[in-house]
Amino acid sequence: MRIIPPLSNVLVIQTAFIGDAILATSVIEKIHQFYPTSNIYFLIRKGNESLFSGHPFLKEVWTIDKKKKYKSYFDVLLKIRQKKFDLLINLHRYFSTNLIALLSGARLKAGYHKLPFNFFFTSSKKHSIGDGRHETERNHTLIAFITDSKPARPKLYPAQTDFQFVDTLKSVKYICLFPASLWQTKQWPIQKWVELCNRVQNFKIYLLGGENDVKVCSEIMKSSINHEIEVLAGKLSLLQSAALMQFAEMNFVNDSGPLHIASAMNAPVTAIFCSTITSFGFTPLSDKALVIQTKEQLACRPCGLHGYAICPKGHFKCGNGIPVEEVFNCL
Repeated sequence: MRIIPPLSNVLVIQTAFIGDAILATSVIEKIHQFYPTSNIYFLIRKGNESLFSGHPFLKEVWTIDKKKKYKSYFDVLLKIRQKKFDLLINLHRYFSTNLIALLSGARLKAGYHKLPFNFFFTSSKKHSIGDGRHETERNHTLIAFITDSKPARPKLYPAQTDFQFVDTLKSVKYICLFPASLWQTKQWPIQKWVELCNRVQNFKIYLLGGENDVKVCSEIMKSSINHEIEVLAGKLSLLQSAALMQFAEMNFVNDSGPLHIASAMNAPVTAIFCSTITSFGFTPLSDKALVIQTKEQLACRPCGLHGYAICPKGHFKCGNGIPVEEVFNCL
């Protein structure tokens, strides 16, 4: 018989990129399912907090400013020790946050192997990219000892005002495109996005992304012969974008943060994988989820976990080799 310990205060740590923070919500969902009265705190990278404003299962969202690394880590460690957590779950598998876990004073600690600190964890598991499991499954292994064997789906909670903000945009049938990526070798070539837009009929096309993506989106719109395109990059918050994605006929994304927003909203999604591969474990989880990647067997693919600013081989066959027709047929 499983012994369920009382958990008044729980801390979940994931200070990596925005997609990783979104996938971490699957752990938050499961903890709340088993411990509905627990106060759950979430420690993430500064800049990602807007995604979790108004989250119904989170007591507080704390951030670490990696531009002020040492001071920020020290300040947050003091907050953690003062809170006296019953359970700390570190999903970020690196030295800095494992050191925080070690010094946290938490009664129960769960985290990935990172010697020598995993010796002090109540639950410690190996994290292996490419082991055939989705990242949510790997994360779930850390809390299986106090929940069950089935991972929850990640989930985001846009506010009613977020849905209201995009209401007028939903008055027509539409699709959403997120053409940009932080890593260029994860980004399907701009001309391919233009050709996709040129093929689309009877749908409004919304080009989305952050402020840094406005240039890419504007270039696509100006280069396309399709006049039913609107650039929304930089105009919507992340949660407003999530609200819009939920009701799209299809969302076309790279292997990047918007892919995981789609998963968390159970929104229809077509994910284009260029330099990265699906066996890394970051594929979409929506009920309607499609993955497109080159069929050519490339010895250089994957070229890394995240990719590069330019193709190391100079040909970018993993992106250029994906036919527009194949992506279009997902609509």
